[in-house]
Parts: sequence; structure tokens; C-alpha cells
Amino acid sequence: MAINIIANNKKAFHDYELIERLECGIVLVGSEVKAIRAGKVNIKESFVKIIKGVEPTLYGMHIGRLSTTQSDFAPVERRARTLLMHKKEAEKWEKRIKLEALTIVPLKIYFNSKNTCKVEIALAKGRKNHDKREHIKEKDDKRKTDRAIKEFNSKFHG
Repeated sequence: MAINIIANNKKAFHDYELIERLECGIVLVGSEVKAIRAGKVNIKESFVKIIKGVEPTLYGMHIGRLSTTQSDFAPVERRARTLLMHKKEAEKWEKRIKLEALTIVPLKIYFNSKNTCKVEIALAKGRKNHDKREHIKEKDDKRKTDRAIKEFNSKFHG
């Protein structure tokens, strides 16, 4: 299954501990699909709220306007966009958000093999500053050990 990733939210991986991930469709209007294909999208400051218990809505996502779009028909760049999610899944996630003080963040926007625009979202718990430093240190240590193993293997096996 080939996917074409358009935008990543690297900040979410740093600021949150990801608990559960889910793929959702997104309701787009007008020229937004073309703008996303052109890479004129930013999800860095975005978040998802579940409204009325069943309607997940993405806030803060910026989709830029194309120069070919007439200003009369161009949608608002930072409007709230509805996500397509099963009702039971939305209810389950809303309960977990209320009970465990979690949030929902978008991780990436991509086109799947059927050429439909999808958003990967995650149920996440915020990290404290010391947790962020610890996470960075763990990643750095892992990178160093991987590099040392690679050097060792190249010396003695190659």
C-alpha cells in the first residue's frame, strides 16, 4: 500500500506520548484538495475536539490558497474541518479523553493508494519538560549505540 505523505507533525511526537493511533478521512471543500497536493498545508498547531459526542473536528489546520483559485470561491484557510470517524470509535475516544485527561493530535496528512486524503490522528498525553528531555536523551543514546554497532560490523565483517 503506497501512501504519499504531504505533511508531518513532528512537534506532536516531541510534545506528547502517543497512546493510540487512527486513520480518518477529512471533509474538504473547493480547491483544498489541490492545495494539499501542492503541499500548502500545516498541521503543527492543530488539535481535534469531539463535538456532541460523535463529530470529531480538526481545528488549527492551515491550508493555503492556490494562486489559480478565484478569491470568491476560496475557502477560509483555518476553518474547522470535520473528520470522518466511526461513531463508536468517537464515543470511545471521548470517554478516554474525559477520564484520563488526554488530547487528540493530528500526526500526518497523506493520500492513500485510492487517492483519498487521510489524516492520521493519535490519542495523546502531554509530556512534562523533564519527560521531553529524557525522551531526547533516549533517542540520542539509541542513535549512538546504532552508530557504534554499525561501525563495529563494518570493521570486522566488511
